[in-house]
Amino acid sequence: MLRPQELGEGEREHWRELRAKSTAPRNPFMEPEFTDVVGRVRPRARVAVVYEGGEAAGFLPHERGALGQGRAIGLGVSDCQGAVLREGLVPDTRRLLRACSLSSFAFDNLEADQALFVPFAAEEHTTYVVDVAQGYEAYEGTLRVRSPKFLKTTLAKERRLGRQIGEVRFVFDEREPAALRTLMEWKSAQYRRTGRRDRFAREWITRLVARLAETRAPECTGTLSVLYAGGRPVAAHFGLRSATVLACWFPAYDPSFAKYSPGLVLHLRMAEAAAAGGIGMLDLGRGAAEYKDALRTGGMPVYEGAATRPGAGAALHRLGREPARRAHGFVRDRPRLASLAVRTLRGAARLRRS
Repeated sequence: MLRPQELGEGEREHWRELRAKSTAPRNPFMEPEFTDVVGRVRPRARVAVVYEGGEAAGFLPHERGALGQGRAIGLGVSDCQGAVLREGLVPDTRRLLRACSLSSFAFDNLEADQALFVPFAAEEHTTYVVDVAQGYEAYEGTLRVRSPKFLKTTLAKERRLGRQIGEVRFVFDEREPAALRTLMEWKSAQYRRTGRRDRFAREWITRLVARLAETRAPECTGTLSVLYAGGRPVAAHFGLRSATVLACWFPAYDPSFAKYSPGLVLHLRMAEAAAAGGIGMLDLGRGAAEYKDALRTGGMPVYEGAATRPGAGAALHRLGREPARRAHGFVRDRPRLASLAVRTLRGAARLRRS
């Protein structure tokens, strides 16, 4: 059991090799660099290293709470979670938890190829993806067939933005720190405007994003993409990329330019740049949204739930998380109720601002 910073380079290389051999997409949230950065802002971060034949054969990054309640590394912001194991190695889950001194292991974006934890899943969700493996032109051709009105309208708005505001310019990997601060301000305002919890009001998340923005590893690179018009930023996105996957994470735009749909324009340019760079997939994350429905080409399952072993910690986990999870699921599965909940959140946000 190690802190992320205590992993040796040999162990990190084993980790990378295991991910390279996996049939799952090379999501950057599953790389040792992401766990390392989480460990620098979350002191309870740990990595369980599983050995077989004297060699590191598996890794379980996690965070340990009171009474051994465990959670996926970066739970609440990480969009892909689970253990990294040698092919064919499936330890006994409860024995592994006991060895880690964990009473439970909670997850909300568990990777589909996780025989260790999928049996403990309570819900299955869909993470929406954009397939650009055949190039951007092929993707745009798919949109012309599946969503012709969306594509035509979005491209027309991009041209109008250029005519009315000024030259439209896109930067896939922007290094200007001020642009990242602007994105976080937009995102915070969006959270408040829609009545949702402001993630960037939590210091550890702000620090995590700032550190990841400086991370430049082959399979985990912080990537800030910005759409400019007339020399000023109008939309931006921060995510992580590997050689083959761009994990979309924090998109936002300047509301004063909303009529131009700069966020949609931004995502089209991100898809184009990703395809040109050899990236085959954009992972838009779980959770229904109109822009995801317009952009996606498919989806993959992810799971929510918790593996537990008997004891007080597991009971506390069920008491603390299960009622809220079930309530969210009840609302989410009933469109009219979900729509009412969204309107209520926005109304409460307006009252707080007034």
